Order: sequence, then structure tokens, then C-alpha cells
Amino acid sequence: MGTDLDDFLRSLEQAAGLDDLQGLIVDLRDKFAVDHIVYHWVSADGEQYGCGTYSPEWVQRYVDRDYLRTDPVVLGCFSRFHPVDWKRLDWSGKAARALRQDAIDHGVGNQGYSIPIRGPNGQFALFTVSHSCDDETWADFTQENQRSLILVAHFFNQKALEFEKNRSPSPVKQLSPRETDALTFLAMGYARGQVAEMLDISEHTLRAYIESARFKLNALNTTHAVARALTEGFIVVGGSARAATGDWPGRGSVPSARPAANAAE
Repeated sequence: MGTDLDDFLRSLEQAAGLDDLQGLIVDLRDKFAVDHIVYHWVSADGEQYGCGTYSPEWVQRYVDRDYLRTDPVVLGCFSRFHPVDWKRLDWSGKAARALRQDAIDHGVGNQGYSIPIRGPNGQFALFTVSHSCDDETWADFTQENQRSLILVAHFFNQKALEFEKNRSPSPVKQLSPRETDALTFLAMGYARGQVAEMLDISEHTLRAYIESARFKLNALNTTHAVARALTEGFIVVGGSARAATGDWPGRGSVPSARPAANAAE
């Protein structure tokens, strides 16, 4: 978009309220020539806030049917930090397939690209672009416009935080050592039974720790709790880095802690 994007960002910086954001997101949809663009802030209590170009009928239907609880886009982006093409999400479940068909029937489009956004105190939002086209056309579009979309997404979130300061989540409570252990192992990909065995506790007790952590983190579900714990720095998953086949710059040149002569003894 070049100069057009610079002009748009200047207009976004000057926005004075949600009505301005709504007008700007309509303009952005037209500039990118897609079916829809939506900014969607999901509060920990399930409240939804934002702006976009979906039809009022679809927005109301989404709320009435409580699709937030089963939407693969929302659930999938909770555990991701990078843009997500909807084709890479899990649509295998019956509820997910029904939601997707319902969305297509309401003009959302068969293609989608969502950018997860995380703000202060675990704030979570999505910036989504959707369209009706074939896979090749969509792949070309997302590759060409990824940088611009990410930039605009974070500008939108910055403005939303300015307008709705009272919506920003409160700082979360500290996790107990057991709660931290439980979420860490879950983040590493272990099943609940394996986590309970490693912590030498029953699955019932593990469930209590997870629910307690979820409550402290103001999370909608376990996946959201793990994502928030990672975002807040309560848990760090480093096993994958140690097992990686690559290397860190300078890592191999670190001198041994023992002199070479002693090492040979």
C-alpha cells in the first residue's frame, strides 16, 4: 500500500473514538479489496468489544450462539503469537465445522487470516481479514500484505487501549509453585495424566491446581491460561531450545570452565 498505508496510519493516530475506528476499518477493507476486516477484543469474562465490517446479523448470531467458546480462530490464536491462516487451525470437530459453514453462509468468506495481539496485563485481541477466493489467490495476498496487516493490527489495538482504559485487565495474581509446574508441563505438551504422574498427585488434584491458576489469570479455559502465563512470564518453556539442532551465535566459542591441561587429566 505504500503511501496509502502511511496516510491511513496518520488518520488512525488522529482517531478520537470507536466511531472513528469503525469508519477507518471500512476504508481499510476497501483499500485491501477484501470482504471483511475485524478488530476483536476478547475479555477474560467472555465480553467482546471491537469494530469491523461483518454484517450485524452475523455479529448478533455469533453472540447469541456463544460461538466464542468453540471458535477455532479464537481458541487457536490463544496459544499462538504469530499470524494464523485459518486453514492451519483445527476444524475437524462437529461444532467447528458447523460454525465455519454458518460463517460462510453469512458472508464471512472461506479464507481468513488472524493476527493475535497481546497487550498489558494479559489483554488479548485479534485482528482478522477474511475473503472469498481460492487458496492460491489468498496465499499471494497474505504473503504480499503480511507486514502491513501486522502493523495496522497493533495500531488498532493501541488506539483501543487508549479509548477503553477501563477494559484493560487488572494485573494477575501470582501463581503458586504447583500451579506454575502444572501449566509449565501442559505448555510443554504433556497430557494431564502425565503431568499428574510427574508431580506425584492425582488428576483430581491437578485439575484443582489448573482451575485455580485459570481463575488467577482471568482465563477462559486451560489453553488461554497457558497462553497468559507465558505472556506474563510466569512460566518459561526452554526444553525445545535445548533440543534444537541449530545453535546460538557465539555459543560454541564460550571457553571451558576448566583449563585445557586439567581437562585432559
